[in-house]
Amino acid sequence: MTAPFRAASLASQAESPLVLALPKGRILTECGPLLAAAGVHPAPDYSDENSRHMRFPTNDPMLDVIRVRSFDVATFVAFGGAQLGICGADVLMEFDYPEIYAPIDLGIGACRISVAEPAATAGADDPRRWSGVRVATKYPTLTRRHFAARGIHAEVVHLNGAMELAPSMGLARLIVDLVATGSTLKANGLVETEVIAKVTSRLIVNRTALKTDPERVGAWIDRFRAAMASGKAA
Repeated sequence: MTAPFRAASLASQAESPLVLALPKGRILTECGPLLAAAGVHPAPDYSDENSRHMRFPTNDPMLDVIRVRSFDVATFVAFGGAQLGICGADVLMEFDYPEIYAPIDLGIGACRISVAEPAATAGADDPRRWSGVRVATKYPTLTRRHFAARGIHAEVVHLNGAMELAPSMGLARLIVDLVATGSTLKANGLVETEVIAKVTSRLIVNRTALKTDPERVGAWIDRFRAAMASGKAA
């Protein structure tokens, strides 16, 4: 790339709005006060789950918001589709993208990643004696890493939902899933046997964007940090 072309390319990026990736679902609702405290007011239909739009302008002409699946936020930011995002720590632990920098724990979306199994068999034998176990989860990397640290080979059944059905349907002995209240586990005859990690949502940024556009990206980090410090984000 020639120097004039590179300069023009960077200038074009500077003229384009930054993109903030937000997760669909419960966290999107919890983001509301935080965004307002940071001075971000997206178009009204951004919170309408029935809206077919995926990209929304905000009150700042140099910031747009996109609404994607929670697992996809990190991917959009890591590959430069978005420069900033709000993402659960569970997703960051699963994908571990080196391209992502997570400067702020936003304290929203609190839950935990847990191991669960049928209440009828919980505690029936000592997991320390296991050499292998079959586990249903949407976190294959995190799950294998967790059990490998205990010397156990985890055979993963990769599911994207309805994890709680897996033990009763004979798919797996255990599940590893995100737990908030535990009511869904209880309703399906399961109990938590181990908490792997506590989870909250983080502000994440693309490292290259921070390096090539430090003033704009850094300014948004500062705004979110100030929003947290103000106490108005709760």
